[in-house]
Amino acid sequence: MKTYSIGEVAKELKLTVYTLRYYDKEGLMPFVERTTSGIRVFKESDIEALKIIECLKSTGMPIKEIKNFIEWCSDGDSTLQLRYDLFMERKANVEAQMEELKKTMEIIEYKCSYYQIALEAGTENILKNNKKETLNCQ
Repeated sequence: MKTYSIGEVAKELKLTVYTLRYYDKEGLMPFVERTTSGIRVFKESDIEALKIIECLKSTGMPIKEIKNFIEWCSDGDSTLQLRYDLFMERKANVEAQMEELKKTMEIIEYKCSYYQIALEAGTENILKNNKKETLNCQ
């Protein structure tokens, strides 16, 4: 079985070694084995678990809640419902974020179009009569 150093894992996941050490300190990596001298030795399954941790983190989930999830995984089948519910809640959270980003993109696209027309005309004056343009420079 192939194993990886903390540096290799950090590079693979585009994280810093410091971040991985922080995760370990916070109890997010109880599954990572250590050599007799205390050096972390990562397996492929550890990297996959860290990808899930990064996924949860990217949804805005606090470290404390991610730690709860890791503990639930260790507890086995008795926590399947808790883990399912957690991911359903995360899914709803991400969908809401995507909806907000979609609205933001619509505004950005409108402003890009607005400024492209103004640049081509050499002035904003041709657009100022458009009542939709109320956020001129805001």
